[in-house]
Amino acid sequence: MSVSRSFKDISANIIRGYSLPLVFGVVAALIFANAAPHLYEHIAEEYQIFGQFSFAWFMENVFMVFFFGTAGVEIVHAVSPGGSLNPLKKAVTPLMGTLGGILGPAALFLLLNHFVGQPEWTNGWGMCTATDIALAWLFAKLVFGREHPAISFLLLLAVADDAIGLIIIAVFYPTPGKPIQPLFLLLVVLAMALAFLLKKLKVRTWLPYVFVCGVISWVGLFKTGVSPALALVFIVPFLPKDNGTEEKGSTLHSFEHIITPIVDYGLFFFGFANAGVRMSSMSGLTFLVMASLILGKFLGISFFTLFFGNGLKLGLPKGMSNFDVLIASTIAGVGLTVALFIAQSAYTDAALQGAAKMGALFSVFAGIAVWVIKLLFTPFLSRKDRESALLEEAIEHLHERKHSEEKIEK
Repeated sequence: MSVSRSFKDISANIIRGYSLPLVFGVVAALIFANAAPHLYEHIAEEYQIFGQFSFAWFMENVFMVFFFGTAGVEIVHAVSPGGSLNPLKKAVTPLMGTLGGILGPAALFLLLNHFVGQPEWTNGWGMCTATDIALAWLFAKLVFGREHPAISFLLLLAVADDAIGLIIIAVFYPTPGKPIQPLFLLLVVLAMALAFLLKKLKVRTWLPYVFVCGVISWVGLFKTGVSPALALVFIVPFLPKDNGTEEKGSTLHSFEHIITPIVDYGLFFFGFANAGVRMSSMSGLTFLVMASLILGKFLGISFFTLFFGNGLKLGLPKGMSNFDVLIASTIAGVGLTVALFIAQSAYTDAALQGAAKMGALFSVFAGIAVWVIKLLFTPFLSRKDRESALLEEAIEHLHERKHSEEKIEK
């Protein structure tokens, strides 16, 4: 194997596969923010890029355009023929779980805030609806293994969750200090129409879709007062999904193939720009956000999934047990990337913002706890799995024997 091929494998399967850039970025931010707070603030907030934009602003309003663009690609794949959301009835139970994963944390946050919180904390409910796709996928692989059906279940939850999260950001978290000006949304419509025209003209390179239509969409959202990070979400669905020969040569695939690695590595800088909060920033809001993410996701997803899957007989995903649903629901409580992003708009007060971000960071303990429990109980669970497999094999053998005897009798 060549050195180049070896590095590509390490990059895809380890560095990007385990979201190491994001993890390292968060750790670096925490170290800098607590060891050299003034230097950190200068780098993230004060130093001007291109003479007028802070590093944090650039990451939130430019880099996140591509992050959400790649999330949009996942949604397109999911709703396309053969995808996990196509046909829709195939995904009813997971989608109901997604609904629980939105309503449960938001309701728990508002309920807890009513009794033990403060009125100025209320706007943070949107943070608790987020599931970090990258980290949830990482913990799911560590806990279930690469081929377990719970992986697809959790990814479907995360993709649908982030699709709803995009709507929540657009509707409830417009750019602070700027009144909504809906008229500029016509620029977004224009960008979509232009992208549709490019598709009809069979333009196969993704560059004009992103850097012409995407820029127009970005300007429209920015002028409207909505986060411009959503710009490519409206454009990605128009990228051709085939080139008349094979899917892997499609415009959508080319965009995904080139942009996804950039986004995966760029998450280091996003984590560094947004996760730099001082430990002194912790307050009751920190634990409110953490509890709402972990407990709210667990209760909402597991209840809705088991109710619709077992109670209404819609069925659980093939190969998943009730216990698997509970584990996946816990892992879904890991909310980091999108939660940090929402925190920027949910709170303008630096102290509240820092406390809320700490809650989002602490939600990672949900995945770590499940992983540790899995390591401790693996011998016991493995024995149970072997016993279940032997039992299923014995039952199947009995059915085959009975079927053979019935055929002989006939």
